[in-house]
Amino acid sequence: MAEETVEVRLLTAEDYLDLKESMVSAYQDMQGSYWREGTIQKLISLFPDGQIAVTVNGKVVGCALAIIVDYEKFGDDHTYEQITGYYTFNTHNPKGDTLYGIEVFVNPEYRGKRLARRLYDARKALCENLNLEGIVAGGRIPNYEKYADQMSPRIYIEKVRDKEIYDPTLTFQFSNDFIVKKILRNYLPNDAASKGFATLLQWFNIYYEKDRDTIRYNKSTVRIGLVQWQMRTYSGMKGLLQQVEFFVDAVSDYEADFVVFPEFFNAPIMMEFNELQPGAAIRGLAKYTEQLREEFSRFAVSYNVNIISGTMPIVVDEQLYNISYLCRRDGTWESYKKIHPTPSEVYAWGMKGGNEVKVFDTDCGKIGIQICYDIEFPELGRIMAQQGVQIIFVPFLTDTQNGYNRVRFCAQARAVENECYVAIAGCVGNLPRVTNMDLQYAQSAVLTPSDFAFPVTGIKADATPNTEMIVVADVDLVLLKELHAFGSVQNLKDLRTDLYEVTTKKK
Repeated sequence: MAEETVEVRLLTAEDYLDLKESMVSAYQDMQGSYWREGTIQKLISLFPDGQIAVTVNGKVVGCALAIIVDYEKFGDDHTYEQITGYYTFNTHNPKGDTLYGIEVFVNPEYRGKRLARRLYDARKALCENLNLEGIVAGGRIPNYEKYADQMSPRIYIEKVRDKEIYDPTLTFQFSNDFIVKKILRNYLPNDAASKGFATLLQWFNIYYEKDRDTIRYNKSTVRIGLVQWQMRTYSGMKGLLQQVEFFVDAVSDYEADFVVFPEFFNAPIMMEFNELQPGAAIRGLAKYTEQLREEFSRFAVSYNVNIISGTMPIVVDEQLYNISYLCRRDGTWESYKKIHPTPSEVYAWGMKGGNEVKVFDTDCGKIGIQICYDIEFPELGRIMAQQGVQIIFVPFLTDTQNGYNRVRFCAQARAVENECYVAIAGCVGNLPRVTNMDLQYAQSAVLTPSDFAFPVTGIKADATPNTEMIVVADVDLVLLKELHAFGSVQNLKDLRTDLYEVTTKKK
């Protein structure tokens, strides 16, 4: 038996006779339904990249035809004649936002070889390469005539989706990640098998970037620098800032997009308040917070890197909070207050918890901050995931390996369940002359979801435990999009929101 060769390529005018033969065979239930030669030639001339053929041993046995449209001009209520400009294709707009599929078929003699899937894959690749929002098409439901007396089109579509009924067209569309936007009446009035009904189908391009051609754009690969900070005695604020700038400089030399400092990295400055009670000492440290924030903002601009400032105490309306700053490299900044102070923070210092869960926009995607103990509460990660978070930064401070493991294990869980990256940065060493800050244990790390595109361990990079150093790692945000859409499991997509939900209460 001779081997068959299969090729997917652009359709040419010379392919017309094979194309007509295959189309007549494909639409035996719609007599006379085939494309005229002049129409095919016009489509090829108008949009050659959109006309795709599949051949077996050199013979065209199927095709996928498409145009680009400005979809808002048509909306969801349109007919086939309207979307094609009554077969003139004057609706084709090279600057449009949607690839509109006007035809897909495979000669019945060649079915069972997954040729239609190859056509769909080629069409999806075209959509991605052209940076279009997605693919829209009207789809027949040719088996509906067998069930029209028993159920409405809506019930029929639901049963096809749930695999209770097989439809040669719609079942295939569902298996190729298309969704049904609505049911169209009289889309193809001569389609007796579908009783004049059609499904309006849509496939979303997860790689679409609305502002891809602008100077300021969100990067797909993001470089993160973590500072594993050694606690030591400093000669006041000046000495501390010199060490901060040293690390910002070192990380920026690697052209990093983010540098992350740990929780309470500035604790050595509390030494000057040692004669005070713990609650008064931490409030004394809070007097330096505004100065630190200003310096971090200056460093972010000077070294062209976004900075997660670690954390520091702040007093607001006489209440003490643990705060972290996002200092962007464009000079803007925002803040996040630790929501869950640990029992020791409450007991020793009288720390209060913040009341806002939020995600920050940056030039490198959407990021969140959770401070140490916060990462042990999965609700926060889920709320951030609902807001589109891509990277969660966790400044932490732990004194024992048990405490560290709680942060580490929970951070890995957040990365898996929320399909995002989690970067944790901690302090090492000891401060024997600072009350309540004796010992620190840390192993800073960049953690990933768990699927084929990511490291088997779920660890992109990590530090040597209890050693002052930096960790620099690249994370690919495109991999997150692919995970959301095509992962082996899809935690966010498969949430049973009909059964449960996580929401915030307004305070």
